[in-house]
Amino acid sequence: MLITNPLIANYFQMYLIFDTETTGLPKNWAAPLSDSDNWPRCIQIAWQLHDAMGNLIDHQDYLIQPDGFNIPFDAEKVHGISTELAQKEGIPLAEMIQKFNQALEKSKYVVGQNVGFDLNIMGAEFYRLGIESPLSSMPVLDTCTEVTAALLKLPGGRGGKFKLPTLTELHQYLFNQPFAEAHNATADVEATTRCFLELIKRQVFTKEELDVPADYFREFNEKNPQTIQLIGLKHINLKEASDKIRQQFGDKGHTPISNKTLSDNKELLQTTDFVHLHNHTQFSVLQSTVAIKDLVAAAVKNKMPAVAMTDIGNMMGAFHFVRDVFNHNKSAEAKNKAAIEAGESPQEISVKPIVGCEFFVCDNHLDKSRKDNGYQVVLLAKNKKGYHNLAKMSSIAYTDGFYYVPRIDRNIIQQYKDDLICLTGSLYGEVPSKLLNVGENQAEDALIWWKSQFNDDLYVEIMRHNQEDENRVNQSLLNLANKHQVKIVATNNTFYINKEDANAHDILLCVRDGEKQATPIGRGRGFRFGLPNQEYYFKTGDEMKKAFADIPESILNCKEITDKIEVFSLARDVLLPKFEIPTEFLVADDATDGGKRGENSYLKHLTFNGAHNRYGEITEEIQERIDFELLTIENSGYPGYFLIVQDFIAAARKMGVSVGPGRGSAAGSVVAYCLGITNIDPLKYNLLFERFLNPDRVSLPDIDIDFDDEGRSSVMDYVINKYGSKQVAQIITYGTMAAKSSVRDTARVLDLPLFEADKIAKLIPTTLNLAKIFSMDDAKLKAALRPEDFDKVKELIALGKGGDLGGETIQQAQVLEGNLRNTGIHACGVIITPDDITNFVPVATAKDSDLYVTQFDNSVVESAGLLKMDFLGLKTLTLIKDTVKLVKYRIGIDINPDEFPIDDIKTYELFQRGETVGIFQYESPGMQKYMKELKPTVFPDLIAMNALYRPGPIAYIPSFIKRKNGEEEIVYDLDACEELLKDTYGITVYQEQVMLLSQKLADFSKGDADVLRKAMGKKQRDVLDKMKPKFISQAAAKGHAEDKLEKIWKDWEAFAEYAFNKSHSTCYAWIAYQTAYLKANYPAEYMAAVLSNNMNDIKQVSFFMEECKRMGLTVLGPDVNESYYKFTVNDNYAVRFGMGAVKGVGANAVDTIVKNRKDAPYKSIFDLAKKIDLRAANKKAFESLAFAGGFDCFNDTHRSQYFHIEGEGITFLEKAIRYGSKFQENENSSQVSLFGESSEVQIAEPSVPPCEEWSTMEKLAKEKEVVGIYISGHPLDDYRFEMKHFCNVRLFQLKNLEGLVGKTLTFGGIVTNVQYRTGKNGKDWAMFTLEGYDESHDFRIFNEEYLKFRHYLVNNQFIYFKIGVKDGWVNRETGKKSDPQITFQDAKLLADVLPNFAKKIAIQLNIFDLKQNLIQEMDAVFKANPGDNSIVFEVLEIEKIIKKIEPVPIKENVSIDLDNETDIDAIDAEILRLQELRKRVVKGSDKLKEYVLHNMQEMQLKEVKTAIGTLKISKSTRTEVEESKLPQICFDVVQTVKRKTIKEIEEMGITEGLSKIDNYKLNLK
Repeated sequence: MLITNPLIANYFQMYLIFDTETTGLPKNWAAPLSDSDNWPRCIQIAWQLHDAMGNLIDHQDYLIQPDGFNIPFDAEKVHGISTELAQKEGIPLAEMIQKFNQALEKSKYVVGQNVGFDLNIMGAEFYRLGIESPLSSMPVLDTCTEVTAALLKLPGGRGGKFKLPTLTELHQYLFNQPFAEAHNATADVEATTRCFLELIKRQVFTKEELDVPADYFREFNEKNPQTIQLIGLKHINLKEASDKIRQQFGDKGHTPISNKTLSDNKELLQTTDFVHLHNHTQFSVLQSTVAIKDLVAAAVKNKMPAVAMTDIGNMMGAFHFVRDVFNHNKSAEAKNKAAIEAGESPQEISVKPIVGCEFFVCDNHLDKSRKDNGYQVVLLAKNKKGYHNLAKMSSIAYTDGFYYVPRIDRNIIQQYKDDLICLTGSLYGEVPSKLLNVGENQAEDALIWWKSQFNDDLYVEIMRHNQEDENRVNQSLLNLANKHQVKIVATNNTFYINKEDANAHDILLCVRDGEKQATPIGRGRGFRFGLPNQEYYFKTGDEMKKAFADIPESILNCKEITDKIEVFSLARDVLLPKFEIPTEFLVADDATDGGKRGENSYLKHLTFNGAHNRYGEITEEIQERIDFELLTIENSGYPGYFLIVQDFIAAARKMGVSVGPGRGSAAGSVVAYCLGITNIDPLKYNLLFERFLNPDRVSLPDIDIDFDDEGRSSVMDYVINKYGSKQVAQIITYGTMAAKSSVRDTARVLDLPLFEADKIAKLIPTTLNLAKIFSMDDAKLKAALRPEDFDKVKELIALGKGGDLGGETIQQAQVLEGNLRNTGIHACGVIITPDDITNFVPVATAKDSDLYVTQFDNSVVESAGLLKMDFLGLKTLTLIKDTVKLVKYRIGIDINPDEFPIDDIKTYELFQRGETVGIFQYESPGMQKYMKELKPTVFPDLIAMNALYRPGPIAYIPSFIKRKNGEEEIVYDLDACEELLKDTYGITVYQEQVMLLSQKLADFSKGDADVLRKAMGKKQRDVLDKMKPKFISQAAAKGHAEDKLEKIWKDWEAFAEYAFNKSHSTCYAWIAYQTAYLKANYPAEYMAAVLSNNMNDIKQVSFFMEECKRMGLTVLGPDVNESYYKFTVNDNYAVRFGMGAVKGVGANAVDTIVKNRKDAPYKSIFDLAKKIDLRAANKKAFESLAFAGGFDCFNDTHRSQYFHIEGEGITFLEKAIRYGSKFQENENSSQVSLFGESSEVQIAEPSVPPCEEWSTMEKLAKEKEVVGIYISGHPLDDYRFEMKHFCNVRLFQLKNLEGLVGKTLTFGGIVTNVQYRTGKNGKDWAMFTLEGYDESHDFRIFNEEYLKFRHYLVNNQFIYFKIGVKDGWVNRETGKKSDPQITFQDAKLLADVLPNFAKKIAIQLNIFDLKQNLIQEMDAVFKANPGDNSIVFEVLEIEKIIKKIEPVPIKENVSIDLDNETDIDAIDAEILRLQELRKRVVKGSDKLKEYVLHNMQEMQLKEVKTAIGTLKISKSTRTEVEESKLPQICFDVVQTVKRKTIKEIEEMGITEGLSKIDNYKLNLK
């Protein structure tokens, strides 16, 4: 019947709802349908045909026979359709296509759930058969769209949108009942149809989408008044059907093995060693818990002849792995040799290291348009060449292929496959993965390709972790290996050493993915990644042999692979890049024999040129020293190193980069000094070259260089340009999970409450890790910890033994501690190589660097043959450079820091006063204290203090100071020592002193002296035992007393480990002297530079502004007419704030402001807006400057006016900006009149709106908003007296309440961020922040305290609080104590504190200062300022006594004989512990006295008898005189009788105005 009426035709339209099941998912979702290898095959299809009213017309479902492919196991797991079931029950593809096409011809729409995938599957099948179909041109209706997502509103979609609903979720929403997605096309189609028709009924689909008339929905609802129902089809359980058929066919291809065969195999394997070839270490970042040392130890423990390391995607651990194996082998050989010599059989085995890598192999490693992690394939290096090929591929994976993961492709493998062994990998390998997910044919093709590349060096990995998917794949792998004659090998995918570590490893995976362990393991939303069982540990050889007894060749082939591996070392001599020298110094023979004659000659030439510049006249001493150094350098073979360093340092100086005077032992080289590498004369300060380069044991010198931190990058750019970007790299760093972070990470994964995790973390001391804490006994813990830390550790150990979640957290954190967590870049290390760096080591990339980054870290790069340079950025050098610029800018003088006089009096006076805030290395409070006591007068004093002020030698500082000041006698053990110890007053401070004394006293060579220095510093007991007799005998032969020599040696041993490098101390003392010189002589310029160099740390800015106030320097706020980007000094010698320190004001804005005021200062905001580039200085910059006071120089406006809104609804500031913009547009348009003259169109300036000025508090708050601190003042300045005298604690001290329990604390500040809350119990409470001068603390207040003090909780109120601190409550269930609690006892306005708490004003006067005019002046002041409190005068008679200093006799040293095993650190720790204990006892005694005294006074007791004795209160009396009540005669007495005291006045009978004050003291025995 032909229907011509379109309205009627629409009612007969057909909906075809269909669904498919397939062999898997496409690798590339964007691939064309013609890419038949990409699109999976259809193995089931079902459809239903419905008319416009929802009536069922037809329904079909078919299985499709696989033709030339099989159904992968992973696909079968999803839908249950096996290859056997599809072959038996299915129809040919062509037949299905014909039937489906017929159904399509009857339809107007195709419908489905997420139907795009099904359309592609069927489109690809049509393409394969070459059949035309209307499918691609038909309109589509999908039940899974943004529309249905908005209907369900499920969170978790991409880009913050709602998640697209699954069929189950949509069905649940529409019908309020679940539908378990059967992954059976018939069932899915039935559910999809029901949902689709219900969506029509609810008009979710529009009439435009359905192409229907307006009354369609009414009629549809009339036809379907009830909720849409399922049509009731019967669905086959496809999995059960597949299992039934498989049982009928049997397990084809698998032949059962007899018990005899198994027995024979086991006997065969008894003499064969198994070797683990697939192991991951911690360098597979956050994927393995195996430390390299544990991997080697496990192999040794199991007597395995070899072990492999195959980390995922990188070779970071390769050097550590080979080195650790070699170290074991060396130790094993020594033990075996000793055993043989002792007549015993050797027990130790040597292990062969096998270096490998598990690579991600994708289709195209350069394609980053889609995520393609590829397949994971294991490659092992057969020899050193193979290792370099691995390094090349690993480097390419990062530098070119990194996209989510480091990737390579088949082309890379073809290029670098030589000398490598290939294993097919785990289930993520290409062959196993294709068997699981794609099909046997594709897997077979992959195996054929890999065999074509590696031939006999390809092995099929067979793993048995007791998994169903693995078991299914293994049979196919064995069949393919047998078919293509590829050998098999047994492996275990090792991710942890012991089986019991499986849980810790699972936690580690959760840390990596940011998941909770409670989340189930699986794929898709709501699931997480995890290993399926606990079989991924380092299994013993017997376990592996038992598991693979049915295929013994898989074990035997381990030996075959091991035999192919050659042992090679990754250590090598350092290779220097070639330095181009002038042609006149080239020596022809160098090119043939690799000599360094030319470089040595050029180095000598540069050195003597520099020596003439440095010294003028070359004396015999200088000549001898230079010749010695040059000879040592020549013998070392590293002249090029010095040439390279001097080259880039000279370039740095030319570029205006500040270079430090030297750093470390390099400052001891005269050659370095002459070349300009260092700036300290070693001869002047007795610095030793052999401390830098030992002539007897030549090793690569190490010169660290300081550059100003702003110029450091310029020097690096120079090096990159000179040697090439492929030859320069930075050094990787490994971030590990420290004790506290491992606890916090584990706690988060296990869902331990945050406060409990925080409490556990706070129990961990900074000096010990978890491994040591849980392995040391109490005695050792006590020796290693402070008393308070020991108590915390005991609590931690108790918690760790618990069976609760907290205990489990600590236990698992112990396993995770030390795991590699992330990688970073070494702050200053740079590698320079003679050729492409990837020819030497593997490299990676980093987010924060454009350079390559070595995969080897700083601890091994030099051993791997790489030249490492440390380019250190020193902020102090920038500070000095900025100060020099400011001096030049202000007074036009060029000062050279290298030429500052070393005897400047002002500088030493500054040190003597301890005013070293902002002075490099001397600014700590402790150093300030020692400077005041030492009162340095010469530069060597500063050098010594720089060396002494560090842990260990700090104990010698008091003696050093006393000797300097003549309070302690200076005694030398031998007269010969005086020359070398004179500068340090007889105390051995420097390592160089030990070296020089050993040479002078015992004729040690320079090389031996350096060996002695190293041995003492590193406690190398075996070396010291050999050197001591030599020292004693040779020194005694020179006439020195043996007992004195024994004492000297013992003193050296005790101190040498602390003794410091004098070269380094001298260099840094010189930098410190330069900064102190600038502060003493150019204080404003120096402090401006200090502030500039701390602009990014606003707390430091605040701190240094306080120092400026102390120095009497004014710090002015920003000013657009005076400020620059950094802090500067103005004509009035005040420090002017830098505009760069204001938030929102960038460098470009500052540049345009500074540039356009050169001719004349800005007159007004309009003048500024007219002149500057408004693209560089935007609205935000204007607002920030206004808030900070940058426009205060314009006298006609104040700050609040800039933000006043009037008329147009915009601020006055915006009007000014618009005015400036229009003015500039007008200027640029250059309008010309009809007569050819330029016409100036006048634009009227907006009027300044009248409004009230901001209050001081509001003004300061705005300043803090844009700068981070108050500039023009501080709100608490008016209450500085109250804060100082009535508050007993600073806010920062409240961060740790443990030490404040039982105390009453008082403090004040500004209340901010007040938040009122209501608890679950209906009671109100509040949160607020209290801000002090440079600190803040958050508080919560509850219950009655809240009701009592809530009226004080108002933002910007100045409040004084009094609180008590009490112990936390104990949880009855767990016994755990919470943190200490605070109780609010009182609150007051700060303005009320002085009137309420001040009882009197006491003025202390020296009796000799009492003059008539002083008293009259004070009387006038008091009368002019009447108050409610009395004034008390304390008139003191002060007598100065000059005490003669007598030399203190030096006590003889008490020597303690210690055996070789005595732990010196333990003794030091015990001494510290006893000192701390004494302090605690004294402190406890004082507390007890205070407590008893208070109670006795309250009870009015004078004496109490106790079990320990009698407690008595003694009383002392002081007389105080109120001046206002004294008669005139008292003043007459004071004036005429200067020596009379108050006591004498009292004796004269004058009692009016006198009061007695009693002081009580408790004598406690």
